[in-house]
Amino acid sequence: MHFVIGSKLLLVACLSLMKPVKPAAHHAAKKHKANKTTKSHSHSRSRHHYAEVEANYETGETTPDELVEFAQTLKGIRYRYGSTNPEKGFDCSGFVNYVFSHFGISIPRSSSDFAPVKGIDIKDAQFGDLILFTGTRSHNYHSAGHIGIVISQPGEPLVFIHSTSGDENGVTETAMNERYQRRYIKTIRVFKEEPQVQEEDVVPDTLEEAR
Repeated sequence: MHFVIGSKLLLVACLSLMKPVKPAAHHAAKKHKANKTTKSHSHSRSRHHYAEVEANYETGETTPDELVEFAQTLKGIRYRYGSTNPEKGFDCSGFVNYVFSHFGISIPRSSSDFAPVKGIDIKDAQFGDLILFTGTRSHNYHSAGHIGIVISQPGEPLVFIHSTSGDENGVTETAMNERYQRRYIKTIRVFKEEPQVQEEDVVPDTLEEAR
């Protein structure tokens, strides 16, 4: 009799020690995942929400045509990450900076630095405008990671010149194809538009002219 009761007590004690803790662990893991998701969303919001500023660059007497003409003389220079030296090669922003610096025009070094700058409608893109795209690496899928210079005029198929690490592996001209349309972010006007001269009303000098 005592032996049977003792065996039952021993069995109950063993079962209590073997009680699973999975629900608690699962709850903790679920809580950790929720916190991680919240942090991720918070980071995303802080990255994409900012006050836009107007583009304001001193271009002096340089014309968009002069800038594009010079940029085209650099076609064929190979791609090199982080470089602004034509003898070594260019990365995308290195090429753009080299072209503008040649004319004494100061612009941000990195394509990501243009994030807060207000863009224009892509249909109005013209010579000398900057065009921004997302990068091709996973961490650049939603932010500016590539930049070029527009070398076409409104109403024409959009074409830009840039330094790419793609098949061309260097400075080349590229049409706005489907691949770049998917990656497109915005177009930025660097050169201020010249004010249009309006013809003054001619006041007739004689009665005959007035008739």
